[in-house]
Amino acid sequence: MRSLTVGLLTRAIFARIMSVIILNEHDVQQLLPMNECIDVMERAFIALARGAIEQPLRAIFRPPNLNGAMAMMPAFQGGETPLFGLKAICVFPGNAAIGKDAHQGAVILFDGVTGEMRAVANASVITAIRTAAVSGMATRMLANPGPSTLAIIGAGVQARAHLKAVACVRELKSVRVTAAREENAEAFAREMQPRVACPIEPVATAEAAVLDADVIVTATTAREPVINREWLSPGAHINAIGTFSPKARELDTATMASSSVFVDRRESLFNEAGDYLIPAREGAIGPESIVAELGEVLIGKHPGRTRAEEITVFKSLGLAMEDLAAVEHCYRAALDQNVGTAVSI
Repeated sequence: MRSLTVGLLTRAIFARIMSVIILNEHDVQQLLPMNECIDVMERAFIALARGAIEQPLRAIFRPPNLNGAMAMMPAFQGGETPLFGLKAICVFPGNAAIGKDAHQGAVILFDGVTGEMRAVANASVITAIRTAAVSGMATRMLANPGPSTLAIIGAGVQARAHLKAVACVRELKSVRVTAAREENAEAFAREMQPRVACPIEPVATAEAAVLDADVIVTATTAREPVINREWLSPGAHINAIGTFSPKARELDTATMASSSVFVDRRESLFNEAGDYLIPAREGAIGPESIVAELGEVLIGKHPGRTRAEEITVFKSLGLAMEDLAAVEHCYRAALDQNVGTAVSI
């Protein structure tokens, strides 16, 4: 009887492996907790820095007269178990006004030997978790140690995920949040207060949020700067994650010019980041202003922060390999935990 049971279980597991596993929002949340995702992202950035992952610059399609865009983000991971990943995602900034995530799409995992599709996962939640996890990793690497005051500019999906991520890597003594609409900041504070031990205070302006903050997150859809250099305290660390357009930025020129700037990938920065491209066109910064990619710090190619009073900026664009690493982790966990819906196609 025992051998029969084991045989049935083995066949059931094999059948799931040979099927496509569909992972919805709740599945991904279960399979990709923030603390685990931070470690997954760290391993992925180390692999990228060592040349084990390949990815082209994402293709972004912006139809005229539409307040939205579609991005296609492929990546390949070599090694003993080669894998392809592809995220197809639509970004509609106006979704926040109707209570929906701005990011809508799917992340697909393919076998790197046969090309067979292995998993399809909800891209909205993967994007939220992995983006915040990379910022958490950057905060762990670059922010000064010790209890921290966190300022969050924005009160949407990414703001919520980033509060969780920063709380994983730093003891928070207070949190201040601001948003374009004051009621959104107040709603954020009410919703997220039970999840952290320190007080969350909604404030009216970005300046009020940022003053004396140790860690700052900008998670907005702004086209003009929401951060002014004059507001920043010595030693502050900024995670700038809200924009990926050459024409939009969250940080002013003075902040970019006076800070140590770290990035996920230089290629993405030089092609997509208004936070870099606008001050570069002004002549305030150039390629030499970029201190390092995160992966270069992780493998010891650069030390990261070198002075306590240094202001550090992590400019995040989001990489296809982050989605690949996240969906691979979810897929393997789904097989182990029997989570998700297996379908044959």
